Amino acid sequence: MSVLGIIVEYNPFHNGHLYHLRESIARVSADYTVCAMSGNFVQRGEPAIVNKRARAKMALLAGADLIVEIPAVYAASSAEFFAYCGVKILDSLGIVDYICFGSEAGEIEQLEPIAEILYREPELYKAILKKYLDEGLSYPKARENALQEYMITCNPGKKDLFSGFDISGVMGFSNNILAVEYLKALKRLNSRIKPVTIKRKANLYTTQELTGEISSATAIRKHLRKDSSGNLVRIDESLRKTLPEKSVEILEEEFSNGRGPVFFENFESIILSAIRKMKAEDIRSFPNRAEGLENRIKNAANNSRSLEELIDNICTKRYTRTRIQRTLVSMLLGITAQDFITFNNGGGPQYIRVLGFNKKGAYLLSKIKKRASLPVIVKASDFIKSDNPLINRMLEIEFLATDIYVLGYENPAYRKSGQEYTDNLIIL
Repeated sequence: MSVLGIIVEYNPFHNGHLYHLRESIARVSADYTVCAMSGNFVQRGEPAIVNKRARAKMALLAGADLIVEIPAVYAASSAEFFAYCGVKILDSLGIVDYICFGSEAGEIEQLEPIAEILYREPELYKAILKKYLDEGLSYPKARENALQEYMITCNPGKKDLFSGFDISGVMGFSNNILAVEYLKALKRLNSRIKPVTIKRKANLYTTQELTGEISSATAIRKHLRKDSSGNLVRIDESLRKTLPEKSVEILEEEFSNGRGPVFFENFESIILSAIRKMKAEDIRSFPNRAEGLENRIKNAANNSRSLEELIDNICTKRYTRTRIQRTLVSMLLGITAQDFITFNNGGGPQYIRVLGFNKKGAYLLSKIKKRASLPVIVKASDFIKSDNPLINRMLEIEFLATDIYVLGYENPAYRKSGQEYTDNLIIL
């Protein structure tokens, strides 16, 4: 049998995702498809528009067979650690043959040399990177410049593997960056999984406006935001064109029940009050922070009237918006830098958490339970008092992430804690 793995967020599942899923299955002639999906908080450093089980159901109805979860501690992390966690989970299943991801490049050959450099991290490259970071550039820009300079320095004759590479044309796009990180993770794990990439169709993920049937998730989420009158824009005809019918049905059900749309602003008071109660030295305990950033965060929280203003007041040329948002999510969820170090030293994700499956997925799950190199969690309560303290802590963070996420619901009836114990698997 041929098993395809995909790392996803589906925030929400739209026509572009449907295209990628179907094209991926066709490209590798997959018999089964497993998705490793972000939970209630996503890699951009914000809450998902609807909860993880609703999004898992969208994916299963669209043709995926099994959905497993990327733990919160990695789901809202940098591209490097998000990618590593996703690949590690797919690799740990013991059954995945291919991983297929979208990219602006559309060719593995354009991505592989960059992944090799970042995996090997030659001393010269690290020295060049440090030079650009010391100049105050953001890490993505410093890395882009360092890669370009390294390739030119090491290959003046332009006769080898690195010749003719336009680094900005590759690393200037978010999906390419993730693709490179997936390839790097495969190398790090010495995985047998074969990588395949599909060229991203029609638009960039950052496109702010709807562009017809294939529109970015960013544009879709923006379209759902409140208008100037404070009214939620429901799923109108222009939005319906961008989404599979089943995604529309699920979104409408979630919205009608007051379980979405959930935006970062829903947690504005929680975040501002939490930071105002902290001392600068407390802020130092959280990840994604650099020297002196704790004072900037503290001062911004004391002088900002909204979450948007808070983020704007913290951001600089070096500290990008997504980096700041990820820091704020870590603070919201109580994920410390020591947590992150401990998990990374322990190999990353500590378990395989199942969110949902269909009949084919149930068959896959039976195979996974025999071959997996990590514990498989179907019922979370069975593992909450595991003998492994890393499993306990990772689940503790996951349960808290959901307890906090539901506070963003419009309907108070769905804001109770402990829903990780009571919410059922999605079984189709």
